[in-house]
Amino acid sequence: MKALKRQDLYRVCDPSLFDFETTDELDDLDHFVGQDRALQAAKFAFGMKGRGYNLFAFGPHGTGKSSLVRRLLNERVKNMGVPRDWVYVNNFDAPHKPRALAFEAGKARVFADAMVQLVDDLKATIPQAFEKDEYRQRRDALEAKFKGIQDKAFGDFQERAEAQNVGLLRTPTGFALVPLKEGTILKPDEFKALSEEEQEKHKQAIDIFQEELEQIVEELPRMEKEYRVSVRDLNREVTQFAVRHQIMELRKNFCDHDGVQSYLDAVEADVIENADDFLPEEQAPQVPAVAAIMGGGQRDFRRYEVNVIVDYATCDEKGCHVVEGAPIVEEDHPTLPNMVGRVETVSMYGTAMTDFTLIKAGALHKANGGYLIVDAHKILTQPFAWEALKRILHTGRIRIESAAESYGVGPTMMLEPEPIPLDVKVVMIGDAQIYYLLNHLDPDFHELFKVAADFDDQMERNDNSMKTYAQLLGTYVRQEGLAPLDASGVARIVEQGSRFCEDSERLTTHMASIVDLVREADYWMREDGAKVISRRHVERAIDAKVYRSDRIRERILDEIHRGTIHIDTDGEVVGQINGLAVLQLDHFMFGRPSRISCTVRMGRGEIVNIEREVALSGPLHSKGVLILTSFLAQRFAKDRPLSLTANIVFEQSYSNIDGDSASSTELYSLLSALADVPIRQSLAVTGSVDQYGHVQAIGGVNEKIEGFFDVCMARGLNGKQGVLIPQDNVKHLMLRADVVDACERGDFHIYPVDTIDQGIELLTGIPAGEMDENGQYPIGTINRLAAVRLKTFNRRWFEMTRASSG
Repeated sequence: MKALKRQDLYRVCDPSLFDFETTDELDDLDHFVGQDRALQAAKFAFGMKGRGYNLFAFGPHGTGKSSLVRRLLNERVKNMGVPRDWVYVNNFDAPHKPRALAFEAGKARVFADAMVQLVDDLKATIPQAFEKDEYRQRRDALEAKFKGIQDKAFGDFQERAEAQNVGLLRTPTGFALVPLKEGTILKPDEFKALSEEEQEKHKQAIDIFQEELEQIVEELPRMEKEYRVSVRDLNREVTQFAVRHQIMELRKNFCDHDGVQSYLDAVEADVIENADDFLPEEQAPQVPAVAAIMGGGQRDFRRYEVNVIVDYATCDEKGCHVVEGAPIVEEDHPTLPNMVGRVETVSMYGTAMTDFTLIKAGALHKANGGYLIVDAHKILTQPFAWEALKRILHTGRIRIESAAESYGVGPTMMLEPEPIPLDVKVVMIGDAQIYYLLNHLDPDFHELFKVAADFDDQMERNDNSMKTYAQLLGTYVRQEGLAPLDASGVARIVEQGSRFCEDSERLTTHMASIVDLVREADYWMREDGAKVISRRHVERAIDAKVYRSDRIRERILDEIHRGTIHIDTDGEVVGQINGLAVLQLDHFMFGRPSRISCTVRMGRGEIVNIEREVALSGPLHSKGVLILTSFLAQRFAKDRPLSLTANIVFEQSYSNIDGDSASSTELYSLLSALADVPIRQSLAVTGSVDQYGHVQAIGGVNEKIEGFFDVCMARGLNGKQGVLIPQDNVKHLMLRADVVDACERGDFHIYPVDTIDQGIELLTGIPAGEMDENGQYPIGTINRLAAVRLKTFNRRWFEMTRASSG
């Protein structure tokens, strides 16, 4: 096996590929890079008119999901019509059910201002109408008529009563009849001085007229009611004339709006009915505070206000004009009220009160007729918000409701605003896990979000894509106000882009990481006093970021160097090998060597995973160990029992272990223990294995190699040290410069292997051996030694079994 050469370990980006000195010479990139599939999905969703074709954009964070969606929408809404304005107005027939009215864009505010002006005009016009001489004359005539009828009734009665010596006396509590003598009221003493016959005569006369008086008094309420009705009709007539004159212009301005016309009819009727509210306070009847709170006779003109909840008119010093295009609303705090709107309350006399003027729009109202962008994780963590959004998308109407209403435990009386028709495209942005969970667990999800934009985190690396990368970097630095990059700086970022996605043939599309790197390189450039970001500034930014994050890595390396953690980098040991694992802390990932050991004995065909026995082995690691049994059986025990018990363990491991990248390593230690052949401790191994001994690719190959290199470097490189990796991982190599330089000098080696046989030969220096036509392996090979020992175990097991049964 030959070690890899420098060109295999790191794919360099040649700065001469770029025909510019700095990125300032490049035009801004006007299209997205590496997201063709997501781009087509988004365009389809935005252009599709069918119901339920909302978009779910998912992919790794930082791949430009939000940027792509915003840019596409900004281009699209320019050619779309402006949606309608929406207002809520009072429902005079049912105040707890405010009405919703739609207006042509920019007209809602005009109507609201016109209603304010109308009320102001009525406050002046109605009092003037009641102060006119014509009204006063008609009012006086009605009053005189009523008084004449009343006076005539009592006058006739009084004349007849006095003719019978009975007088009519007014008292604070009403009317009373008294005896008269020669037109003078008799005092009680004078009445007692009369003869009994005269007293009886007066009493009889009083009794007769008392009945008649009661009949007259009973007629008084009826006459007063007729008077009040006549006055009210007169007031209504006067008010109606004043109101119609004032409201006529408003009707003409909105003559083609049926909703406004019916609303103005209701306003006119209410004003006529409550004309006293428009009279000066000293003339209007006083109303108790409690009655005012309950809505009875209150002088509150808010009932004529127009609550504009969606308005597409903007005003400045040059005047008011309608905004262009459809709305794009991004709700970053998608609570239930923020999504569907809310009805606020005010405290009055210790009681929470509300009305239609306190209705506030939600994100769906503001995005109606356009697009709404919501973060999937945020809306799913808000109580009731996700269910409310689904319900509104199903019904196509925005209904304002509170969390209490959703629970069904709200107050007994609350506003029920009229629902507003919905026409909106919803864009949810999240990661793949949320998308697939919703698709699997929520039966409504697919019906509402039929289009998925799957964002990739990498793209192919070629000359065209690298040039596009340079143009993209130039666009970002201009947008961020950073210094330009020269060709060497761009080339180094391209190389790091391959390192980020762990593939020399790919470039990352996780642009958040790239932009962060450019920002930090800009900082080091300014520290250096330069004006252009070059390769050394990018490398310094990379090294500084690693230094800020690698305290734990250095601590582990120090413990290995001090001998606290046992890792051998020299010598040979049977059944012991250096495995490679990857640890990730936050966004920093690094490799850590681990000693793996194996012991074998005669047994029942078991390979004991000690980590699994103590619940420290994850399912993938346990799967990898179980594959080892299949490999041994397939290679050495096709026609006989596998009379073996092996114990495999990660030494000095005190945390959970998962992943199958150590399965080839464990198999090497098992073969070493079985064949009783030592393994070179100067080599470390990574790679998974299948049942037939093929070594398979793993992740984190760069960090694993560098982790073992750092240990060897600390102890001193001797030219024998190195790492075995799967052949399929060669294309993923983007190693640190010091590792590449050491390999070029021959101080460190990286060997690609396809099979376990290749690997065991490197590790032991003994051929693995191939099976001949007789099913035998050559003498002196690893496979022959292992097969012979297994046969020995099998024979002894058979002898023990026969002896115990005999």
